[in-house]
Amino acid sequence: MADEVKLYGVDGSPFVCRVKIALNLKKIDYKYVVEDLGNKSADLLKYNPVHKKVPVLVHNEKPISESLVIVEYIDDAWKGVPILSKDAYEKAQARFWAKFIDDKCIPALFKVIGSHGEEQAVAEAQKQLQFLENELNVKGKKFFGGGNINLVDIAATFIAYWVGAAEEALGIKLVTKDKFPKLIEWGGNYINCQVVKDGLPPREILVAFFKKRFGSA
Repeated sequence: MADEVKLYGVDGSPFVCRVKIALNLKKIDYKYVVEDLGNKSADLLKYNPVHKKVPVLVHNEKPISESLVIVEYIDDAWKGVPILSKDAYEKAQARFWAKFIDDKCIPALFKVIGSHGEEQAVAEAQKQLQFLENELNVKGKKFFGGGNINLVDIAATFIAYWVGAAEEALGIKLVTKDKFPKLIEWGGNYINCQVVKDGLPPREILVAFFKKRFGSA
């Protein structure tokens, strides 16, 4: 019996895109169900009664919530390109950096966007991003996963793609080539991978979103 895989999401969400990229990496066919977060479906409320938000992956009627949890589930449930190393230490390190991105980097970046590039907010975000720059420097590799995309790369999708759209929309400078050469090189390599490209929304839609949401100071 073939697997039934559904992904509940909204277009333009970096967290939903993480799941799309993981599914693409594993070459998994799935049905994408677009949610209206202003009028949540009965299915979404049934499948994610705790947080009532997307993404939710439903695999043979079993729901999984939270983007990084879903990505790890996809890695465990399907063969193909590994997203996490089998090595216990490397796996722990990947989980550490993915959590760091969610706990420290993304909130700091949202503060920059919400404040239109206020100086202190920029300084704080750049302080967090410097840790990622250093990590890429130490590894000296194409991706956080080395030669291949791993959990950390997928976690950092917002940094690779959404931040540039926000910079363009709001006329702010945050991830500059002089400060973050490795991060910029990584981002270019990452978003040019076909499996990643196929999971991303058109850039002009994100630019328009940031202009509409944050465009007036």
